[in-house]
This record gives sequence, structure tokens and C-alpha cells, in this order.
Amino acid sequence: MSKIYKIALIPGDGTGPEVIREGVKIISTVAKKNDFKVDFVNYDIGGTRYLKTGEILPEIIVEELKKFDGIYLGAIGHPDVKPGILEKGILLKLRFELDQYINLRPVKLYPNVETPIKDKKTEDIDMIIVRENTEGLYAGAGGFLRKDTSHEVAIQESINTRFGVERCVRYAFELTKKRAKNNKLTLCGKTNVLTYASSLWQRAFNDVSKEYTQIKCDYANVDAVCMWLIKNPEWFDVIVTDNLFGDIITDLAAMIQGGMGVAAGGNINPKGVSMFEPMGGSAPKYTGMNVINPIATINAGAMMLENIGELKSAKDIDNAVVKALESGKIKSMSAGKMGLSTTEVGDLIASYL
Repeated sequence: MSKIYKIALIPGDGTGPEVIREGVKIISTVAKKNDFKVDFVNYDIGGTRYLKTGEILPEIIVEELKKFDGIYLGAIGHPDVKPGILEKGILLKLRFELDQYINLRPVKLYPNVETPIKDKKTEDIDMIIVRENTEGLYAGAGGFLRKDTSHEVAIQESINTRFGVERCVRYAFELTKKRAKNNKLTLCGKTNVLTYASSLWQRAFNDVSKEYTQIKCDYANVDAVCMWLIKNPEWFDVIVTDNLFGDIITDLAAMIQGGMGVAAGGNINPKGVSMFEPMGGSAPKYTGMNVINPIATINAGAMMLENIGELKSAKDIDNAVVKALESGKIKSMSAGKMGLSTTEVGDLIASYL
């Protein structure tokens, strides 16, 4: 009997449903090829639901999501909803409630994809960034004093626990070992200024490194990482960092790999349910135009299949994306400039499966 996986779909807002449609097309195609089945269950979560009902993410849905093999997300963000409401109420809540303590961002330059870095080739940009996903400044600790007065005080605290830091660092060491590329792991911090939080990260990193003598360990301040991502991206194999720094450098990394159109990521609970998504936003101005790039969402689907154990299918999708880009039929990674519609890009990739 074929293996059956249950996947929760959160198409979300704006162009989210359009790119998820293509991701589902690719997953369904590769599942048929490799003899397994995927049952998709759609969840109406996002800005439209919030505007209609006032609901953001009901607890009953959170409990239901815990029972799935994976969560496939399109995009969250609505122009008529104040920034922060959906992001905190859906994305951050899911990460915290489902203990998705790893944010995983492969950074890969595909063939025929333009990078803004001069003279860099596909082999020069191939790394993974491991970002701690449930602590740091995103934990929500802090508040206001004398708000909306000339004497207002705003406090935002970065919460870093030895438990949270060490499990993230250990995941990064294991990933570096499994990846077996350059066997190099770089810790990104700011030890010269953030003497408490970065000290904890450095000590945890040093302690765990004693168990992985085959891994070359490196350290760089976050500002140096930003410079070297542009100047010498080939220096990096795996980078591990905290929540805020990870949020920043992954967007920078997305640009050097060709933009948000190809950048995918996963929110990982190694022992629970994980969520996969394109890094781009909901792009509301392109909604319904069938011009948005679905490759990032397709790549996120491949990550999800790898996470649930369908390694061959994940590799098949990656190979199909490579062949589609090598064909020259996709002219750009930018919305409206691809030379093909969203649907046609999905069809092209599916044809190589």
C-alpha cells in the first residue's frame, strides 16, 4: 500500500493561493511518480478571514495542525490589516505553539538566475542558514512606560536560554555533518557588544563543538557576515545564529541567490510538525494576475518532502527546477517579467518530472 501523508494547506493572502496551487501541482505529480499519496486539507487563515470574522488563529486549528505531517504556507499579509497583527497572531504563534525552533534557509544560486554579485557562479553560492526561531527579541518580552507622551519608554528584551540556544546549535552541527560539503559551521553573533546573549551563544557553541571534532568551527560578527555574504559567499557552508540576526541575513542571502522568487524556508520542529513557505510576501498588487513566481513555493514543497522522508522526491523536484531554469524559457525571477505565467512555470517544472 502506498504511503499517505496529511498536509495542511494555508494558502493565505494575496498571491499565496496562486503559488500554493503550483506547489500542490508539483507535489501531486512527484507523488504519483514515486508511488505515495498526499491528502491536502485547506485552512482559511489570513487577512480575509480576520477582516470578516475578527479571528486570527483559533486554538482549535492550532490543535488540529499538530496532527499533520507538515504545513504548507503560501503567504500571510493583507493591505487592510495593520502590520504586526497577522504576523504575530499567525506566523509567530504557530512557531511558538508548535515549537518550531529552527528556521531553515537553504541559499542556492540556480543556473540562469541572475545574482547582483559580479562574477559569482552557482558553486559560489550554496549554503544553509540555521536561525533560532522561538527566542531572542521575538519572544515578545518588554513593554511601554508613559506611552504616547514625550517621556515614553519602550523596552524590548532578548530572551536566550541555554536550552534553546544549545538545541539550535546542536541541530546546526548535525546538519553540517549530514550535508558533508565543507564541514564548516560559522556562528554569527555580536560578542563585542552583546556581551551577555552572544556570550551564551559562544559558550554553548564551543561546548557542543567538542562532540563534533570533524567540523571546522568559525565565528563572525553579524556585520562581518553581511559584508562577506556579498564579497565572498563561497566562504560559507552552514551558518547558525539567533532570531533577529537570522531574520536579517536570510533576506540578504535571498537577494544574492536571485531574489525572493526562489527563496524558500522551513520552520522546523525535528520531533513534531514543521511548516514550509516561500520567503516572499503576499504581493497583493499582483493578486489574480497569474504573474507571480512560484519557484520559491515549489522549493518549499521540496523541503517539506525531504523533511517527511521522501528524499528522492525532494531531489526530483530540485532537479526539475534546475532543468526548467536551464531551458531558458523562464526569463526572470521577477513578477511579471518571467516570460511565462505562474501556471506556465508550474507546468514547465512538472514536465521535467
